[in-house]
Formats: sequence, C-alpha cells, structure tokens
Amino acid sequence: MRLASEPIVPLDPNWPAMSLGEVDALLTAPGAKFETETVEIRGIPTRVWKHAPPTLRLLAQMVRAYGPREFTIYEDERVTYEANYRATAHIAHKMVAMGIKKGDRVALAMRNLPEWPAIFFAGVSIGAIMVPLNAWWTGGELEYALNDSGATVLFVDGERHERLKQCYDKLSALEHVVVSRARGDLDGAAALEALIGAPGAWAGLDDVGFPEIDVQPDDDATIFYPSGTTGNPKGALGTHRNFCTNIMSSGYVAGRAMLRRGEVPPATPEPKVMLLVIPLFHVTACSAAMMTIVATGSTMIFMRKWEPELAMAL
Repeated sequence: MRLASEPIVPLDPNWPAMSLGEVDALLTAPGAKFETETVEIRGIPTRVWKHAPPTLRLLAQMVRAYGPREFTIYEDERVTYEANYRATAHIAHKMVAMGIKKGDRVALAMRNLPEWPAIFFAGVSIGAIMVPLNAWWTGGELEYALNDSGATVLFVDGERHERLKQCYDKLSALEHVVVSRARGDLDGAAALEALIGAPGAWAGLDDVGFPEIDVQPDDDATIFYPSGTTGNPKGALGTHRNFCTNIMSSGYVAGRAMLRRGEVPPATPEPKVMLLVIPLFHVTACSAAMMTIVATGSTMIFMRKWEPELAMAL
C-alpha cells in the first residue's frame, strides 16, 4: 500500500536541471526569443515581450507562411492557412465596405465553425472591436449583449439567426446582419456565402490582401462577456497586446518546463493537431488555444457538439 507521503510516480533526482533564475536569464537574454523590455502603457512602465507580434493584424498576415498546412477541420471541410488568409482578407474588405471603422463593435455569434476565426481576424485586422457572443444564450440574452456592446454589425450562424429574429427590431444600433449557413429566410440579412463562398471555395478567392488600416498594440481588440458576476454579464475589454502577450507567455512557460527537465526547447515549435472542444466564444479557446495554434501553424478540429465516440474516432 502506498503511503500518503509517497509520490505517485518516482521523482527524478536530477530535477530540476536548472533553477528558475537560470532559466529566466537564459530565455530572456538580449537577442533571445523571450527577451523583455519596458514600455509605457497608458502612462505606466510595463515589462513586455520585446519580440511579440505587435498586433493580431500582423499575426493574421504572418500565418500565410504556413500555406498548404491545414488550419481548421470541421466534419468533411478542411481549410488551409492560405485559404483562411484569403477568406479573412475578403471579409475585411467587405467590413470596410459596410462602413466599419476602427473602434466599431462587430459581434460574432456562432458555434465553432471554420468561418469563426476568419471573421474574427478580419475584424481585428481593420481595428474593429470583436464581440464574441455566447452561442448558448437565448435570443433575449443575445439581444442584451448586442445592445450593451453597441455592435453595429453582427455575423451569425443560421441557428443564432433564427433565435434572434424576434429581437432584431429592438437592436437600434445594429446596421448589418450577415448569416452563415442560413436555415431559412434571411429576412433582409446578407448571406456570408454570397460574399466569400463556402469554406471549400476559399482557396479559389482572389488574393486581395488586407485593407490598409493603422492598428496599434494597445488598441482595443475584443469585448468578451464572462459569466463570473451576478446579474447581467459585463463586457471586458482586451487589447491586441493582451492577446499577443499570451502567445509569448505560453511559449515561455513551455520552454521553461523543458529546460527544467534538462531538455532543449526547439527553435520552432512543432505543429500539432488539437481537438478543440471549448467554444471559441470563450476566452480560453479564443486566446489560450486558438492563438497558440495560429502562432505555431497547428491544426484545429471542430465538432458540432461533444460526442465521445466520435471524438475517439477522430
């Protein structure tokens, strides 16, 4: 019988191979990937990652280098990084044509679909503030967040569109509704497929590049509605730097753990395939998971809903 004081697995007598101080000095040394510097953010001196991507706009452009590598897989739909880049650029131009300007709120309400990241990165690339909404909410709850955020444009899937049909008249700030995978009458909304086609056709879109918009690290990028307070949820602002900092912090933590085990971190992280079961409207999936996936050229697999048997088959 194992005593409560005994470890579950044998401890490595050589661990840690390096102290925390030694690891930090190595990883953050001048010229190193995780070098830090101090900058002033809203009047406050702040230590930041010197080599982090400055904005999500640049990140959305950088990932084109992964080209034919698969970015998202949803059922029988496979979208490469190049196809996603082209769709993102086209959506960004459509947003500008709708009159969306830097600082405008663009809401996104849909389940985990290939369209989700393309719409998200299109919005942040032109300086819009993306507002991911809980796809599990009722029509009334979605209505509340749309009004509270001041969203002028809504990208929505067919399920959420049907749920919101009785609420649109109460959304005075909403100017445009774009529906993906509509289930019925669009009721005056635009079809996303009419703008960029279905995901399977994105690779054939013209290479139009991103609209020329000046986006800065400390510009607001998102409004998430967490559920950790009483009453109606409160919108929480996030900046481009917030997201890009998290990407670097995740890489730093992984590298630190490897060095402490006596291993050498790879210069370039190996791409992985991740079954993403957390909704993208949640900051865990959007910031912690999707951003790391994008930064490493990895692949996201979506499921329509959680089915253990199907997940094991994948």
